[in-house]
Formats: sequence, structure tokens, C-alpha cells
Amino acid sequence: MSESLSKSIYFLELGLSFTIPLPLAIKKLILFLLLSVLGFSAWAQNDSSANTVKIITEDSVPKIKPKLRPKDSLMQKRKHRTVEEKDLNEVAHYLLHPKIPYEELTEEKINHKTHYSLVPAVGYTLQTGFAGLISANAAYYTDDKLDEKLSTLTASFTYSQYQQTIVPFQANIWTKGNRYNYITDFRFINYPSDVYGLGGKTDPNQGVTINFSGIKIHQTVMKSIRDNFLLGIGYYFDTYWNIKTLDKVSRLENFIISRRIGKREEASGPAFRAILDTRLNQINPEQGIYSSLTYRTNFIGLGSQQNSQILQWDNRAYIRFPTHSTNVIAFWAYVWLVTGGTDPYLLLPSTGWDDNYNTGRGYIQGRFRGNHMYYGESEYRFKITRNGLLGGVAFLNIESFSPELSSTYSKLFPGYGLGLRFKINKHSGTNLCLDYGFGESGSKGFFVNLGEVF
Repeated sequence: MSESLSKSIYFLELGLSFTIPLPLAIKKLILFLLLSVLGFSAWAQNDSSANTVKIITEDSVPKIKPKLRPKDSLMQKRKHRTVEEKDLNEVAHYLLHPKIPYEELTEEKINHKTHYSLVPAVGYTLQTGFAGLISANAAYYTDDKLDEKLSTLTASFTYSQYQQTIVPFQANIWTKGNRYNYITDFRFINYPSDVYGLGGKTDPNQGVTINFSGIKIHQTVMKSIRDNFLLGIGYYFDTYWNIKTLDKVSRLENFIISRRIGKREEASGPAFRAILDTRLNQINPEQGIYSSLTYRTNFIGLGSQQNSQILQWDNRAYIRFPTHSTNVIAFWAYVWLVTGGTDPYLLLPSTGWDDNYNTGRGYIQGRFRGNHMYYGESEYRFKITRNGLLGGVAFLNIESFSPELSSTYSKLFPGYGLGLRFKINKHSGTNLCLDYGFGESGSKGFFVNLGEVF
């Protein structure tokens, strides 16, 4: 939702359960990765296995208890937790069938059942007009081991008043024993996007709206090398066509835009990826760390307009605070660099154009763009109701962009805000996330997600 509805006026949920000099680069890396380094250090002092939706009941614990690993003993301390929690599925049941008792899932069903979430919603933004959204999510386990990763599939369909369409499909599938991880990201988009030029010194009042259609096909296969560490290879293809300006601009401006972007852009090539992931639940992490390093190469021989190389480094950490609560401080450090060649304009690092369209809450998608992007964010997630049905977040982010290959210093742009979390499915941990963010120069708006922002 956030990719197309970044300048929101309001939302109403309708349904439930549903190359720059090296010194400069080093300074920025230190600045933006400090959050994740601090997060990793603090996390290491806590147990890393607090987050799992699997239940150990009293009947499943033998009378003569063997010596347990810290992970197992902590799991037993959290027995019955998901049974005590409430979600919108349960609320809907009581509203629609008040005389029929709500049947809780057994341990076996929780661990082996596929948990679905469906969220229909409507909204209004200055960019899209009225828009309708249907978002669906499925989560399941392929094994009953305590350290088994949660497999997820997410898809949505958005259609707006101005005939704009966004159809993403994402899958993160783990095989038994976490031996292989299949990562899929397919998207079709057809909607306008504002462009403001390159770098961080662009005028927020000088944006030009362009329209285009696009297809994204990213498929990666990861192989477990050791516990929680994977190496893999993939193929990434992105194409945009029917690119045209929607605003009335001068001939000079139109010439510059046409020369910079053109009518069609395309990038195609292999990608190499390394992942360290100790989280047990990717939808709503409560523990662990995540670090992903992706090196993508685009070749003219494979259909790209230009040869180029792109590096993306995504780091996240999750810490319980207070330690014995379910509240979480989450850290996110993200670096996106064009390390060689020339990347198509619409594929350059930009606000809100990461893989999940979630960077830069507080700014419209595409507000800042450049050859180098440095991003950091921290978020505190807490319960509002004891049963977990309603939660809240407070977030702060900061981003910086370097124009083209220039070493020109680009200022830091902060964003901040608050949000609510509505528990859609307590077994998968899926939340409906409704945030309101603020940026500089009066930038503000709603941001909606199914599942946590990071």
C-alpha cells in the first residue's frame, strides 16, 4: 500500500484478517551502520530465540526433564502465550457468531496449519485519488523444530481512481531443516511517480509527475552453508515502458527529462547474495539479526540499456526492551550504491524504492534519488492492550543521497512519526500497520503495510 499511497489524506480499513572519494563513503557508512552495530552488540547479550509462534504445552513436557538448551527453556516460559493473545480473527468471530464459542487451535494445528490474513481497505491520496486495496498473506512451517523458519507468501492488488494498478507478489519459502531458501519478488506497476532530479538539494516544489508501466522479476535461490548463514544466486530483471510526463513543462524541461529517462528503461543480469538471518519470524521479528549483501550486475548482452553494478547492504537487529517484555526496539541500516557503470534513472537508489517500498516514511516515494543512498531507521514497538490486539510504534529515520558520481556533500533528511498495529493473525504475528510520518518542508502522510515495515 505504501508504494502508491505515500501522500495519504486518510485511510479506512474495511475488513479484518485479511564512485565517490573513499573517505566520504567511509564516514557515511560509519554513520548509518552505527545503529545496526549497536543493535547487534546489544542483541548478543540477550537470548536470540524468544520469537516463535510454536507452543509447548504442559502435556508435551516430560515428567523427567532433560537438561534444556537456553532456547528450549525460554520457549517453555512462553507456553500458552499465543492462546492468551487476541487477534482480529477472534474479534470478527465474536461479532459475527456471538453464540458460538471460539475454538482455539491446538499446538499441532498451529505448527502445521497455514495461517492466512486478508485485508481489504480504501484510501485517498493526492497522487492517486481514491484507491482500493486487497492484501493477502499466508504463513506456515515446513517442520516442527523450534528453530524452523517461517515461510511466507504475500500478494496484493491496488486500483486507483486514476486507473493506476499495483500488483506485487512476494514469497520467502524455506525447505525442511532450513536447508534452502527461495526468495521471489514479482511486481507489476502502472501508476505515476514524482521525480525531483538527483541528490539531496532538490526543491520539493519542483517535482515533475511521470507515468509508466513496469515489471519486476527477481528470483533468488539460497543454500544454507551453516546455521543461519546462506549463499545464493539469482536473476534480476526490471523493465519500464510508456514513460511520459503528465505535468505541463517547458520544452527545455521536457527535453531534459526525455534525455535523462527516455521512453523505456531496462536492466537485466545475475545477482549474488549472502544472508545471515537468525530471526524466526520474518513477518514480525521479535529477536535476532538480519544482514543481506546483494551484488547485482546488469549486462547489455542480457537486454540492459547499460552495463552497471549495484551493491545493496541491508542490516537489521531486534532487541527486547524491557528484556522480559514483548516490546521490541528495531534497528535498520541500509546502503544502496551504484558501484560502476550507469544504472537506468528509475532504478537508481531512491526514497521508497527499496525492495519493499518502505524506506523514508515521512516522504513521498521518489522524493530523493542519487547514485548512492545511505539510510538508517529505529523503531520502538510496544503493546497497547495486554492481549496484543492493539499495539503502537514510534519511529525515526534519516537518509542521505549523493548526486551522480559527485562527492558533493548531501545533507541528512530526517523522518519521524507514530503508528498503530492491529493484530490480524496472532499465530503468524501478522499486523496491519497504520503509520503517520513527517519529513522536512511540510512533507507528511499515511503509510500502510501488512506486516512490519522492517
